[in-house]
Amino acid sequence: MTTNRPHRVTSIDVAERAGVSQSTVSRALSGSETITEATRRRVEQAAAELGYHVNMRAAGLRKGETGSIAIVVIGRDGQGPAAINPFYYSLLGSTCAAAAERGYEALVSFQAKEDELFGHYVARRQADAVVVIGTATNSAAWDYFRSVADDSKAIAFWGSPFDDAVWVRSDNREGGRLAVERLVKGGAKDIVFVGDPNSSQKQFRERFEGYQAAMESAGLEARPAFVSIGSDRVSQGRNAIIRLTESGTKFDGLFFACDAMALGALEELALRDVNVPGAVGVVGFDGLGSGEFSNPPLTTVEPDFAEAGRMLVETALAGGEEQAERRVPVRLVERASVA
Repeated sequence: MTTNRPHRVTSIDVAERAGVSQSTVSRALSGSETITEATRRRVEQAAAELGYHVNMRAAGLRKGETGSIAIVVIGRDGQGPAAINPFYYSLLGSTCAAAAERGYEALVSFQAKEDELFGHYVARRQADAVVVIGTATNSAAWDYFRSVADDSKAIAFWGSPFDDAVWVRSDNREGGRLAVERLVKGGAKDIVFVGDPNSSQKQFRERFEGYQAAMESAGLEARPAFVSIGSDRVSQGRNAIIRLTESGTKFDGLFFACDAMALGALEELALRDVNVPGAVGVVGFDGLGSGEFSNPPLTTVEPDFAEAGRMLVETALAGGEEQAERRVPVRLVERASVA
């Protein structure tokens, strides 16, 4: 019994249709400059007529390229992907989009447990570069990927708690300036920065420095950072309001190191019947979409997510050739939590 299987079109068929050699087909469809424009058009027309498509992944592997970029999202050990800060999902989406713009597929991995960490995608020829993002609280994971960076330069980080590897970050000091200037414009004078500048979150330190510089520029007293404790960022925001109000601390403006803390604070302020923005203005940092639906909607400093994704992909693919700091521009998103 015989079966009529469809014939798979190959580069040999295209060569016969175009009247050229198979090697000429390969060079023409790969964009080689050694092929004349007339020959290239003839080959492309023959390929289109036959329905021939180049297997770019196979071609890349022959050249020592995989056509993929690995994106590792670090979470907290013992918590699943659902517990990851929504900020990193926004960053993940923009990084995947940026990889696609460059013609790469994104290989996404969520990692948290110390004994299951893996980052040697380039050495194993599973990817051409690696982008690592996620919580800075998982010190074991970051120590591991720090060692990976020692072996491979085709790697870029967002949120890393160390500076001795290639990283991309928001322009955090500029964000701190924007936040303070907006609060001052709304009439605030006693502005408190909430967040731990000495934590593993390097960006918190930079945002605090931006706060300090902006307060000095406005002729106002920059207070020490107010550090709040809690099992997560939302509870830290709630606890900050509890401690500030119960201690009798005077404040009419609050700049939170991240949106999650600011959202928790808004909930606690509402429970205490503190009018926002009438009695106190609130500004966060991260540009979380959920801030649009808080009560009142949260004013925030938002990084350019599309640019962040592009910078991460470009930095990783540069393979260590470009070691300069990379800062993502930020903007103030005006909502109703500031007068």
